[in-house]
Amino acid sequence: MDHAQIKIQLLPSLTQIPAAEWDACACPEVAQGGRARDPFTTHRFLLALEQSGSVGPGTGWQPQYLTAYKDAQLIACAPLYAKGHSQGEYVFDHNWAHAYEQAGGHYYPKLQMAVPFTPATGRRFLVRPGFDGVGHSALLQGAVQLASQNNLSSLHITFCTEDEARLGEEMGLMRRSSQQFHWQNEGYSDFEGFMRALSSRKRKNIRKERMQAQCFGGEINIYQGDRLQPAHWDAFWEFYQDTGARKWGSPYLTRSFFDLLHRTMADEVALVLAERNGRPVAGALNFIGRDTLFGRYWGCTEHHPCLHFELCYYQAIELALALGLQRVEAGAQGEHKLARGYLPRQTHSLHWIADPGFAEAVGRYLEAERAAVDEEIEILTEYGPFRKAQVEEKE
Repeated sequence: MDHAQIKIQLLPSLTQIPAAEWDACACPEVAQGGRARDPFTTHRFLLALEQSGSVGPGTGWQPQYLTAYKDAQLIACAPLYAKGHSQGEYVFDHNWAHAYEQAGGHYYPKLQMAVPFTPATGRRFLVRPGFDGVGHSALLQGAVQLASQNNLSSLHITFCTEDEARLGEEMGLMRRSSQQFHWQNEGYSDFEGFMRALSSRKRKNIRKERMQAQCFGGEINIYQGDRLQPAHWDAFWEFYQDTGARKWGSPYLTRSFFDLLHRTMADEVALVLAERNGRPVAGALNFIGRDTLFGRYWGCTEHHPCLHFELCYYQAIELALALGLQRVEAGAQGEHKLARGYLPRQTHSLHWIADPGFAEAVGRYLEAERAAVDEEIEILTEYGPFRKAQVEEKE
Protein backbone atom coordinates (compact mmCIF):
# COMPACT_ATOMS: atom_id res chain seq x y z
CA MET A 1 0.00 0.00 0.00
CA ASP A 2 1.29 3.44 -0.93
CA HIS A 3 2.34 5.27 2.22
CA ALA A 4 1.75 8.59 0.43
CA GLN A 5 -1.96 7.90 0.73
CA ILE A 6 -1.73 7.96 4.52
CA LYS A 7 -2.44 11.23 6.34
CA ILE A 8 -0.97 11.61 9.84
CA GLN A 9 -2.75 14.00 12.18
CA LEU A 10 -2.37 15.05 15.82
CA LEU A 11 -5.52 15.77 17.76
CA PRO A 12 -5.53 17.46 21.19
CA SER A 13 -8.79 15.88 22.37
CA LEU A 14 -10.60 12.58 21.96
CA THR A 15 -13.81 14.56 21.54
CA GLN A 16 -12.58 15.16 17.98
CA ILE A 17 -12.62 11.42 17.26
CA PRO A 18 -15.92 9.49 17.25
CA ALA A 19 -15.85 6.69 19.82
CA ALA A 20 -16.88 4.11 17.22
CA GLU A 21 -13.96 5.09 14.96
CA TRP A 22 -11.36 4.96 17.74
CA ASP A 23 -12.69 1.67 19.11
CA ALA A 24 -12.72 0.11 15.64
CA CYS A 25 -8.94 0.37 15.93
CA ALA A 26 -8.55 -0.12 19.69
CA CYS A 27 -10.93 -3.00 20.31
CA PRO A 28 -12.24 -4.43 17.02
CA GLU A 29 -12.91 -7.75 18.79
CA VAL A 30 -15.98 -6.19 20.43
CA ALA A 31 -17.73 -6.30 17.05
CA GLN A 32 -17.90 -10.10 17.48
CA GLY A 33 -19.41 -9.70 20.94
CA GLY A 34 -17.98 -9.66 24.44
CA ARG A 35 -15.59 -7.37 26.24
CA ALA A 36 -12.67 -5.33 24.97
CA ARG A 37 -9.39 -7.18 25.31
CA ASP A 38 -7.81 -4.06 26.80
CA PRO A 39 -10.22 -1.71 28.60
CA PHE A 40 -7.51 0.94 29.03
CA THR A 41 -7.13 1.88 25.35
CA THR A 42 -10.86 2.21 24.74
CA HIS A 43 -12.22 5.63 23.84
CA ARG A 44 -14.30 5.75 27.07
CA PHE A 45 -11.36 5.12 29.41
CA LEU A 46 -8.99 7.60 27.76
CA LEU A 47 -11.75 10.18 27.46
CA ALA A 48 -12.52 9.82 31.18
CA LEU A 49 -8.88 10.65 31.94
CA GLU A 50 -9.13 13.72 29.75
CA GLN A 51 -12.56 14.99 30.82
CA SER A 52 -11.78 14.51 34.51
CA GLY A 53 -8.64 16.65 34.27
CA SER A 54 -6.41 13.71 35.23
CA VAL A 55 -4.48 14.48 32.04
CA GLY A 56 -4.24 17.82 30.28
CA PRO A 57 -3.08 21.31 31.33
CA GLY A 58 -1.15 21.36 34.59
CA THR A 59 -0.70 17.59 34.84
CA GLY A 60 2.45 17.08 32.77
CA TRP A 61 0.44 14.77 30.49
CA GLN A 62 -0.68 16.80 27.46
CA PRO A 63 -2.71 14.70 25.00
CA GLN A 64 -1.46 14.57 21.42
CA TYR A 65 -3.51 11.68 20.02
CA LEU A 66 -1.76 10.32 16.97
CA THR A 67 -4.01 9.31 14.10
CA ALA A 68 -3.52 7.86 10.61
CA TYR A 69 -6.19 8.26 7.92
CA LYS A 70 -6.59 6.71 4.49
CA ASP A 71 -9.27 8.17 2.26
CA ALA A 72 -10.82 9.92 5.30
CA GLN A 73 -11.06 6.62 7.21
CA LEU A 74 -9.26 6.28 10.53
CA ILE A 75 -7.01 3.21 10.06
CA ALA A 76 -4.75 3.59 13.10
CA CYS A 77 -4.38 5.66 16.26
CA ALA A 78 -2.30 5.82 19.42
CA PRO A 79 -2.55 7.38 22.89
CA LEU A 80 0.32 9.87 22.74
CA TYR A 81 1.25 12.55 25.27
CA ALA A 82 3.79 15.35 25.57
CA LYS A 83 5.35 14.84 29.00
CA GLY A 84 6.84 17.48 31.25
CA HIS A 85 8.13 14.93 33.78
CA SER A 86 8.53 11.17 34.21
CA GLN A 87 5.81 10.52 36.77
CA GLY A 88 2.99 8.01 36.34
CA GLU A 89 4.82 5.87 33.78
CA TYR A 90 6.13 2.88 35.80
CA VAL A 91 9.03 2.38 33.38
CA PHE A 92 11.53 4.61 35.08
CA ASP A 93 13.83 6.88 33.09
CA HIS A 94 14.69 9.34 35.88
CA ASN A 95 18.39 8.45 35.62
CA TRP A 96 18.33 9.04 31.87
CA ALA A 97 16.75 12.45 32.41
CA HIS A 98 19.34 13.37 35.03
CA ALA A 99 22.24 12.32 32.82
CA TYR A 100 20.78 14.16 29.82
CA GLU A 101 20.40 17.36 31.83
CA GLN A 102 23.89 16.99 33.34
CA ALA A 103 25.27 16.83 29.81
CA GLY A 104 23.60 20.15 29.02
CA GLY A 105 20.51 18.90 27.22
CA HIS A 106 16.81 19.37 27.86
CA TYR A 107 15.15 16.01 28.45
CA TYR A 108 11.67 17.47 28.84
CA PRO A 109 9.33 17.73 27.10
CA LYS A 110 9.41 14.22 25.71
CA LEU A 111 6.81 12.09 23.93
CA GLN A 112 5.13 9.19 25.72
CA MET A 113 2.97 6.62 23.92
CA ALA A 114 1.21 4.99 26.83
CA VAL A 115 -1.93 4.74 28.91
CA PRO A 116 -1.34 7.23 31.74
CA PHE A 117 -0.86 5.79 35.23
CA THR A 118 -1.50 2.27 33.95
CA PRO A 119 1.30 -0.34 33.99
CA ALA A 120 -0.69 -2.91 32.00
CA THR A 121 0.57 -4.52 28.80
CA GLY A 122 -1.52 -3.84 25.73
CA ARG A 123 -1.35 -2.67 22.15
CA ARG A 124 -0.03 0.85 21.75
CA PHE A 125 -0.34 0.92 17.98
CA LEU A 126 -4.10 0.63 17.61
CA VAL A 127 -4.66 -0.50 14.04
CA ARG A 128 -7.93 -1.29 12.28
CA PRO A 129 -8.00 -4.92 11.00
CA GLY A 130 -6.75 -5.15 7.42
CA PHE A 131 -4.28 -2.27 7.81
CA ASP A 132 -1.75 -3.93 10.14
CA GLY A 133 1.50 -3.30 8.32
CA VAL A 134 0.84 0.15 6.96
CA GLY A 135 -0.95 1.31 10.12
CA HIS A 136 1.84 0.25 12.47
CA SER A 137 4.49 1.76 10.22
CA ALA A 138 2.60 5.05 9.82
CA LEU A 139 2.15 5.51 13.57
CA LEU A 140 5.73 4.65 14.46
CA GLN A 141 7.28 6.79 11.74
CA GLY A 142 4.87 9.60 12.54
CA ALA A 143 5.76 9.56 16.25
CA VAL A 144 9.51 9.57 15.57
CA GLN A 145 9.18 12.36 13.02
CA LEU A 146 7.09 14.39 15.44
CA ALA A 147 9.77 14.11 18.12
CA SER A 148 12.59 14.85 15.69
CA GLN A 149 10.98 17.81 13.93
CA ASN A 150 10.11 19.44 17.25
CA ASN A 151 13.63 18.91 18.67
CA LEU A 152 12.33 16.72 21.48
CA SER A 153 14.80 14.56 23.37
CA SER A 154 13.01 11.24 23.08
CA LEU A 155 10.00 9.05 22.41
CA HIS A 156 8.96 6.27 24.80
CA ILE A 157 6.41 3.54 24.06
CA THR A 158 5.71 1.75 27.32
CA PHE A 159 3.96 -1.53 28.19
CA CYS A 160 3.60 -2.43 24.53
CA THR A 161 3.09 -6.02 23.40
CA GLU A 162 5.97 -8.37 22.65
CA ASP A 163 5.10 -8.30 18.94
CA GLU A 164 5.16 -4.49 18.93
CA ALA A 165 8.51 -4.50 20.74
CA ARG A 166 9.97 -6.82 18.12
CA LEU A 167 8.63 -4.79 15.21
CA GLY A 168 9.77 -1.52 16.78
CA GLU A 169 13.25 -2.91 17.29
CA GLU A 170 13.36 -3.96 13.65
CA MET A 171 12.52 -0.35 12.73
CA GLY A 172 15.42 1.02 14.77
CA LEU A 173 14.01 1.72 18.23
CA MET A 174 15.65 0.40 21.39
CA ARG A 175 13.84 -2.36 23.26
CA ARG A 176 13.66 -2.44 27.04
CA SER A 177 12.57 -5.33 29.26
CA SER A 178 11.18 -5.34 32.75
CA GLN A 179 9.03 -7.71 34.79
CA GLN A 180 5.72 -7.98 36.57
CA PHE A 181 4.01 -10.77 38.50
CA HIS A 182 0.95 -12.34 36.89
CA TRP A 183 -1.31 -15.19 37.89
CA GLN A 184 -2.10 -17.67 35.14
CA ASN A 185 -5.16 -19.89 35.03
CA GLU A 186 -3.86 -23.35 34.19
CA GLY A 187 -7.32 -24.83 33.86
CA TYR A 188 -8.17 -24.69 37.57
CA SER A 189 -11.78 -25.51 38.36
CA ASP A 190 -11.78 -23.32 41.47
CA PHE A 191 -9.47 -21.74 44.06
CA GLU A 192 -8.82 -25.11 45.70
CA GLY A 193 -7.75 -26.47 42.33
CA PHE A 194 -5.16 -23.70 42.16
CA MET A 195 -4.07 -24.44 45.73
CA ARG A 196 -3.43 -28.10 44.88
CA ALA A 197 -0.83 -26.97 42.35
CA LEU A 198 1.20 -25.26 45.11
CA SER A 199 3.74 -26.74 47.45
CA SER A 200 2.29 -27.81 50.80
CA ARG A 201 4.17 -25.05 52.63
CA LYS A 202 2.74 -22.35 50.34
CA ARG A 203 -0.76 -23.79 50.64
CA LYS A 204 -0.51 -23.67 54.41
CA ASN A 205 0.74 -20.08 54.33
CA ILE A 206 -2.06 -18.90 52.02
CA ARG A 207 -4.73 -20.55 54.16
CA LYS A 208 -3.25 -18.88 57.22
CA GLU A 209 -3.23 -15.47 55.52
CA ARG A 210 -6.82 -15.83 54.36
CA MET A 211 -7.95 -16.75 57.87
CA GLN A 212 -6.09 -13.78 59.33
CA ALA A 213 -7.65 -11.44 56.76
CA GLN A 214 -11.15 -12.56 57.72
CA CYS A 215 -10.48 -11.47 61.30
CA PHE A 216 -10.97 -7.79 60.44
CA GLY A 217 -14.51 -8.21 61.78
CA GLY A 218 -16.68 -7.75 58.71
CA GLU A 219 -17.40 -9.19 55.29
CA ILE A 220 -15.89 -8.89 51.82
CA ASN A 221 -18.15 -7.94 48.92
CA ILE A 222 -17.58 -7.46 45.19
CA TYR A 223 -19.50 -4.71 43.40
CA GLN A 224 -19.89 -4.56 39.65
CA GLY A 225 -22.35 -3.08 37.17
CA ASP A 226 -25.70 -2.15 38.70
CA ARG A 227 -24.49 -3.11 42.19
CA LEU A 228 -22.03 -0.22 42.17
CA GLN A 229 -23.37 2.85 43.93
CA PRO A 230 -21.98 6.40 44.29
CA ALA A 231 -21.31 5.72 47.99
CA HIS A 232 -18.91 2.94 47.03
CA TRP A 233 -16.88 5.40 44.96
CA ASP A 234 -16.90 7.91 47.82
CA ALA A 235 -15.31 5.27 50.04
CA PHE A 236 -12.82 4.18 47.40
CA TRP A 237 -11.79 7.78 46.72
CA GLU A 238 -10.80 8.06 50.36
CA PHE A 239 -8.72 4.88 50.03
CA TYR A 240 -7.13 6.08 46.79
CA GLN A 241 -6.19 9.46 48.23
CA ASP A 242 -4.40 7.81 51.15
CA THR A 243 -2.45 5.45 48.89
CA GLY A 244 -1.63 8.21 46.40
CA ALA A 245 -0.36 10.53 49.11
CA ARG A 246 1.96 7.85 50.47
CA LYS A 247 3.23 6.57 47.10
CA TRP A 248 3.34 9.58 44.82
CA GLY A 249 2.90 12.62 47.06
CA SER A 250 -0.47 13.40 45.51
CA PRO A 251 -3.02 11.25 43.65
CA TYR A 252 -2.73 11.06 39.86
CA LEU A 253 -6.46 10.69 39.24
CA THR A 254 -9.11 13.24 40.15
CA ARG A 255 -12.35 12.51 41.98
CA SER A 256 -14.41 13.11 38.84
CA PHE A 257 -12.53 10.33 37.03
CA PHE A 258 -14.26 7.77 39.23
CA ASP A 259 -17.65 9.39 38.58
CA LEU A 260 -17.05 9.06 34.84
CA LEU A 261 -15.91 5.48 35.37
CA HIS A 262 -19.18 4.77 37.13
CA ARG A 263 -21.20 6.24 34.27
CA THR A 264 -19.34 4.69 31.32
CA MET A 265 -17.51 1.57 32.53
CA ALA A 266 -19.42 0.12 35.48
CA ASP A 267 -19.70 -3.26 33.76
CA GLU A 268 -15.94 -3.33 33.19
CA VAL A 269 -14.84 -2.78 36.78
CA ALA A 270 -15.07 -4.89 39.91
CA LEU A 271 -14.68 -3.10 43.24
CA VAL A 272 -13.73 -5.41 46.11
CA LEU A 273 -14.64 -3.88 49.47
CA ALA A 274 -14.00 -5.05 53.01
CA GLU A 275 -17.00 -3.75 54.98
CA ARG A 276 -17.80 -3.73 58.65
CA ASN A 277 -21.25 -2.71 59.87
CA GLY A 278 -22.00 -1.42 56.38
CA ARG A 279 -18.92 0.82 56.27
CA PRO A 280 -16.01 0.09 53.87
CA VAL A 281 -12.62 -0.01 55.58
CA ALA A 282 -10.50 -1.20 52.62
CA GLY A 283 -10.89 -1.78 48.90
CA ALA A 284 -9.28 -2.89 45.66
CA LEU A 285 -10.29 -1.79 42.16
CA ASN A 286 -10.05 -4.20 39.21
CA PHE A 287 -10.74 -3.77 35.51
CA ILE A 288 -12.16 -6.67 33.52
CA GLY A 289 -10.72 -7.38 30.09
CA ARG A 290 -11.67 -10.06 27.60
CA ASP A 291 -9.35 -12.65 29.13
CA THR A 292 -7.52 -10.75 31.89
CA LEU A 293 -8.42 -9.20 35.23
CA PHE A 294 -6.32 -6.09 35.83
CA GLY A 295 -5.73 -5.15 39.45
CA ARG A 296 -5.14 -1.39 39.63
CA TYR A 297 -5.64 0.39 42.96
CA TRP A 298 -5.81 -0.51 46.62
CA GLY A 299 -6.34 1.52 49.75
CA CYS A 300 -7.66 1.41 53.30
CA THR A 301 -8.59 3.52 56.29
CA GLU A 302 -7.79 0.74 58.75
CA HIS A 303 -4.85 -1.64 58.70
CA HIS A 304 -5.56 -5.32 59.32
CA PRO A 305 -3.15 -8.27 58.93
CA CYS A 306 -3.20 -9.83 55.44
CA LEU A 307 -6.26 -7.87 54.29
CA HIS A 308 -4.23 -6.39 51.43
CA PHE A 309 -3.26 -9.87 50.20
CA GLU A 310 -6.86 -11.06 50.44
CA LEU A 311 -8.47 -8.18 48.56
CA CYS A 312 -5.79 -7.67 45.92
CA TYR A 313 -4.55 -11.19 45.18
CA TYR A 314 -6.79 -13.97 46.48
CA GLN A 315 -10.11 -12.28 45.73
CA ALA A 316 -8.74 -11.40 42.27
CA ILE A 317 -7.91 -15.05 41.58
CA GLU A 318 -11.37 -16.15 42.70
CA LEU A 319 -13.02 -13.48 40.55
CA ALA A 320 -10.94 -14.43 37.50
CA LEU A 321 -11.93 -18.07 37.94
CA ALA A 322 -15.61 -17.13 38.31
CA LEU A 323 -15.47 -15.03 35.12
CA GLY A 324 -13.53 -17.64 33.15
CA LEU A 325 -10.51 -15.36 32.66
CA GLN A 326 -7.02 -16.61 31.84
CA ARG A 327 -4.86 -14.36 33.98
CA VAL A 328 -4.62 -11.71 36.65
CA GLU A 329 -2.23 -8.80 36.22
CA ALA A 330 -1.81 -7.29 39.65
CA GLY A 331 0.11 -4.15 38.73
CA ALA A 332 3.75 -3.13 38.85
CA GLN A 333 6.55 -4.60 40.94
CA GLY A 334 6.11 -6.68 44.08
CA GLU A 335 8.16 -9.83 44.57
CA HIS A 336 5.88 -10.59 47.53
CA LYS A 337 3.32 -11.69 44.91
CA LEU A 338 5.49 -14.70 44.04
CA ALA A 339 4.59 -16.62 47.21
CA ARG A 340 0.92 -16.04 46.41
CA GLY A 341 0.90 -17.73 43.02
CA TYR A 342 1.91 -14.82 40.77
CA LEU A 343 4.89 -15.67 38.57
CA PRO A 344 7.30 -13.22 36.90
CA ARG A 345 6.49 -12.22 33.33
CA GLN A 346 8.48 -10.04 30.99
CA THR A 347 7.11 -6.65 29.98
CA HIS A 348 8.32 -4.51 27.08
CA SER A 349 8.87 -0.94 26.02
CA LEU A 350 10.46 0.90 23.08
CA HIS A 351 12.62 4.01 23.14
CA TRP A 352 13.94 6.51 20.60
CA ILE A 353 16.52 9.10 21.67
CA ALA A 354 17.50 11.98 19.43
CA ASP A 355 21.12 12.39 20.52
CA PRO A 356 23.20 9.62 18.86
CA GLY A 357 25.85 9.47 21.59
CA PHE A 358 23.32 9.31 24.39
CA ALA A 359 21.28 6.74 22.47
CA GLU A 360 24.38 4.55 22.12
CA ALA A 361 25.04 4.69 25.87
CA VAL A 362 21.41 3.88 26.68
CA GLY A 363 21.49 1.02 24.19
CA ARG A 364 24.44 -0.57 26.00
CA TYR A 365 22.66 -0.18 29.32
CA LEU A 366 19.47 -1.76 27.97
CA GLU A 367 21.37 -4.76 26.61
CA ALA A 368 22.83 -5.46 30.06
CA GLU A 369 19.48 -4.79 31.73
CA ARG A 370 17.67 -7.27 29.48
CA ALA A 371 20.14 -9.99 30.39
CA ALA A 372 19.69 -9.25 34.09
CA VAL A 373 15.88 -9.30 33.79
CA ASP A 374 15.96 -12.63 31.95
CA GLU A 375 18.17 -14.13 34.63
CA GLU A 376 16.01 -12.81 37.47
CA ILE A 377 12.84 -14.18 35.89
CA GLU A 378 14.47 -17.59 35.52
CA ILE A 379 15.64 -17.63 39.15
CA LEU A 380 12.34 -16.40 40.58
CA THR A 381 10.35 -18.90 38.54
CA GLU A 382 12.56 -21.71 39.80
CA TYR A 383 11.89 -20.67 43.39
CA GLY A 384 8.19 -20.06 42.80
CA PRO A 385 5.37 -21.47 44.94
CA PHE A 386 4.32 -24.33 42.69
CA ARG A 387 5.12 -27.96 43.29
CA LYS A 388 8.27 -28.91 41.45
CA ALA A 389 6.47 -31.39 39.20
CA GLN A 390 4.05 -28.63 38.22
CA VAL A 391 6.87 -26.30 37.16
CA GLU A 392 8.54 -29.05 35.12
CA GLU A 393 5.26 -29.80 33.33
CA LYS A 394 4.96 -26.15 32.28
CA GLU A 395 8.47 -26.23 30.86
